[in-house]
Amino acid sequence: MVKIATWNVNSIRARLPNVLAWLKRAEPDVLLLQELKTVAETFPRLEFEAAGYHVEMVGQKSYNGVAIVSRGAIEDPVTRLPGEAEDDQARYLEGTTHGLRVASIYLPNGNPVDTGKYPYKLRWMARLRDHAATLLAGEQALVLGGDYNVIPTPDDVYDPAGWADDALYKLETRQAFRAILNLGLTDAFRALHGEPGAYTYWNYQGVAWSADRGLRIDHLLLSPQAADRLTACEIDRGPRGQEKASDHTPIWCELEARP
Repeated sequence: MVKIATWNVNSIRARLPNVLAWLKRAEPDVLLLQELKTVAETFPRLEFEAAGYHVEMVGQKSYNGVAIVSRGAIEDPVTRLPGEAEDDQARYLEGTTHGLRVASIYLPNGNPVDTGKYPYKLRWMARLRDHAATLLAGEQALVLGGDYNVIPTPDDVYDPAGWADDALYKLETRQAFRAILNLGLTDAFRALHGEPGAYTYWNYQGVAWSADRGLRIDHLLLSPQAADRLTACEIDRGPRGQEKASDHTPIWCELEARP
């Protein structure tokens, strides 16, 4: 089996003890990280290498940042999403490891929707769709994982009506996400779980965590060649309940290993 996880850690330097403890306990082969909030010079590479992992990362001071952490070598990295040359935000990293092409994605939030942030989000999603189509044409086992900042359906949010006008749930956002899925990608969690109320994010404010007022916005999307190998996909709520927790928690899937 190959175990692939994704986790928005909301500052890798602040969450490093939690992340290293989870790596030791959960033993993923590949961990996709988002919202590192650091540059390469201050990323804790040595600590991950001491735990037995290779690292590729794209950083940005105080904001964004994505990484691929893998027990295997990471080959042929792509460090930005094609399609908008002037976009310098550190939101996309792609590489090959364990015989899979994987990407760590930190899709723009898009709020407030009446600013340029929402059109940027929709443009970014269109670019991702175009790039995913190119990757799928290669007919390789592909995992596009990360914080998509997209609530796909009413089952994925504690209060659908209350989120109707939010950039994470607006109709245009869900349509853009569906357009990506319609290329032939599989939402790994929904392929195996139909129940509502399974969340990956809970706001720090108020009683969101204790009252389970959450969102499912972190996703693992699989190409047909990867989906055929899918055996498990689970959300690990444990890290969200720890001290100094990220507001997100890991989600992971397992794929049958093949030569």
